[in-house]
Amino acid sequence: MTSSAATKILAIANQKGGVGKTTTAVNLAASLKATRRRVLLVDLDPQGNATMGSGIDKRSLEVSSCDVLLGEVPAREAVVQTDPGGFDLIPGNDDLTTAEVRLINEFGRETRLRTALKDIVGDYDYVLIDCPPSINMLTVNALTAATGVLIPMQCEYYALEGLSALVGTVEQIRDAVNPGLQVEGLLRTMFDPRNNLANEVSSQLILHFGDKVFRTVIPRNVRLAEAPSFGMPALFHDKTSRGALAYLALAGEMIRRDAAAAAPAG
Repeated sequence: MTSSAATKILAIANQKGGVGKTTTAVNLAASLKATRRRVLLVDLDPQGNATMGSGIDKRSLEVSSCDVLLGEVPAREAVVQTDPGGFDLIPGNDDLTTAEVRLINEFGRETRLRTALKDIVGDYDYVLIDCPPSINMLTVNALTAATGVLIPMQCEYYALEGLSALVGTVEQIRDAVNPGLQVEGLLRTMFDPRNNLANEVSSQLILHFGDKVFRTVIPRNVRLAEAPSFGMPALFHDKTSRGALAYLALAGEMIRRDAAAAAPAG
């Protein structure tokens, strides 16, 4: 069993909605699991889309990430296994809205998730946290618990503006409560290479962020968009689709990056 120090905890965050955040959370979890990594996905979005997209009914949860955040249930008791994805999930639903309101006046509210996950992170190689599309107390909890932030983004006109706001938040969290927090990487999603603006924004990203931009690009893909309605990752909906293959490539790129970072210098 690895120590929690070796566990990578990634908040998948972007305050802009509709950028493929949940799609990335579910499909990356399934792809990392397919490479025999031990994976936990935490759904911190009140919409519960990552839960539904993993094949778990958010309307019939007995225990959710809300209970974990409020300290009412140990994280281990909230974990369910997904099928067909095979990764572990702490599911979420609209109870999280209640959690956010209740946390506002609580002492140590930013560190609730970090504290709750402490007992189980060592059981996993990767913990992925799907954040809501806003910088609220739920997202702050995810960023405080994380070792890195994975930022999915569309290459469009306002993308860079939103990105600078998010990077600013990451820096604030790093200064205040989580000095180890890094931007893990920027992931270009719903990418159409025939679109001139997309190519222009992509070039700007690489210019500003260099190797923080993942080489893997997630294409606009019908199978990827359909998969959640079947309650499964694209890998199980259509494993030969461009979307499924792109997330497998992303998992491979991340694993290679991590191995290179862990290798002794010299």
